[in-house]
Amino acid sequence: IGAYVPDHILSNQLLETMVDTNDEWITTRTGIKERRILKDKDKGTSYLAIKSAEDLIQKKNIDPKAIDMVIVATATPDMMVASTAAFVATKIGATNAFSYDLQAACSSFLYGMSTAASYIESGRYKKVLLIGADKMSSIIDYSDRTTCIIFGDGAGAVVLSREENNSKGILSTHLHSEGKHAKELSLISPGLGTRWVTDIIEDNDPNDESYYPYMNGQFVFKNAVVRFTEVIYEALNKNNLTQKDIKLLVPHQANLRISQFIQRKFELNDNQVYTNIMKYGNTTAASIPIALAEAHQDGHIKKNDIVLLAAFGSGFTWGSALIRW
Repeated sequence: IGAYVPDHILSNQLLETMVDTNDEWITTRTGIKERRILKDKDKGTSYLAIKSAEDLIQKKNIDPKAIDMVIVATATPDMMVASTAAFVATKIGATNAFSYDLQAACSSFLYGMSTAASYIESGRYKKVLLIGADKMSSIIDYSDRTTCIIFGDGAGAVVLSREENNSKGILSTHLHSEGKHAKELSLISPGLGTRWVTDIIEDNDPNDESYYPYMNGQFVFKNAVVRFTEVIYEALNKNNLTQKDIKLLVPHQANLRISQFIQRKFELNDNQVYTNIMKYGNTTAASIPIALAEAHQDGHIKKNDIVLLAAFGSGFTWGSALIRW
């Protein structure tokens, strides 16, 4: 596991100088205190992805040429046409890998995990590099206090390989989607990419809100807590486990209130639910792998622990993955 977040911190106090909001209002509604922003407009999502992959490669001394496949899960590719994953693979030296992008919004990393696991289970590939990365600041309207307070930039990466012991590793994944409410959490854009999005927006009508995401917060919250609950039960039931077996739940870091609702629903204590949204905000596809990397680094995950990942995002998309570490 590897992760990367930019150095620049956008705090609630700084946001107070940019938009009609305040620290108490943001903290009460989201739990967020600060978020990281990649300020260099010439650097896109690929930069974040490369840095997280390099972190992983250096930690575990992995030969990039041994990687068979690279998946970049992202909602903010460098360009709409020309795979961010292909560029990332080349830059990190994964010259023997084929690569592509995968987009399922905040559930992208779990979609990618299921896809990578299937490739490995087929026997055709041995090592898959999966990266969740998003430069959300490139598509955010910083005059809209309903969305600009939520999102941050970052990336997390994992390498998946075969586990010979069938009782360990990824035990099951569960993915779902429903398109009828897509407009309640969406971005309708004429093909923007994260590298040059600022220039493109500046050349167009600044009042054209089609460049920015829209979110019906209350509607999304109500759907998220229902789908989170369903997909967690689905994972537990599939593996004949109960919530008492969960060592650590790593939810997508969308809103602290969602995580707290799920914690109460499943009667989990504070040590069983990992949250870092207060530091990074919602980093979309990067949310789960960044949290997973930090949880592992901080000693919250140990061998044989049952770790449950769960996410809900635009589309709507939602999913879970159950892992015996």
